[in-house]
Amino acid sequence: MISDNNRVHIIDMGCSNTYSVSKMIQKLRGVPLIVQNSNQLFNAKKIILPGVGSFDNAVSKLREMNIIDTLYNLVIIQKIPILGICLGMQLFADSSEEGHLEGLGYIKGYNKKFNFSDYDRSLKIPHMGWNSIVQKKQNLLFENPNFDTRYYFVHSFHFVPENKKDVAAETHYGYSFPSIVIKKNIFGTQFHPEKSHKYGKQILSNFLNII
Repeated sequence: MISDNNRVHIIDMGCSNTYSVSKMIQKLRGVPLIVQNSNQLFNAKKIILPGVGSFDNAVSKLREMNIIDTLYNLVIIQKIPILGICLGMQLFADSSEEGHLEGLGYIKGYNKKFNFSDYDRSLKIPHMGWNSIVQKKQNLLFENPNFDTRYYFVHSFHFVPENKKDVAAETHYGYSFPSIVIKKNIFGTQFHPEKSHKYGKQILSNFLNII
């Protein structure tokens, strides 16, 4: 019998990393359930919101799927754990410098484009490749930190939470930016755990084990 704790509903916005996330969940002996409309979120116990692409296109896709109200009920009212990955995490914000549409507003803040004019102008945008993270507070995703851990990033924008208490980890690229945000049952990673080998696998395993 498959327990509810092993079931993970993955919202498919047509992004390229949905399949990679699903395969990693399977490797962890979880059961990925691909969601393309609100009806498929019925009885969800854990949700992953992956994302690659632009902010406004992702918001528009969620609207087309008629899924935003259902997500709000599950995440904000019922307190179902949700993990946002890369753009998926950025969608938790109120807004983004990348577009004009409103985000989901789960965590107060906005998304800012990297600007290195006051730092190192030789740094390239997007931030792409492997980088480490620095834990800012104890959290369920990043337990037993190891200084050798590396995670894969590819992004031009980063989340700026209004409340610094929502920042669970930071990464340095020109300056420090939030790489993990957590607010109660809402978890987000700016990096791609599904592309981060054993270190990312541990992040997803920790999410699966949240009760």
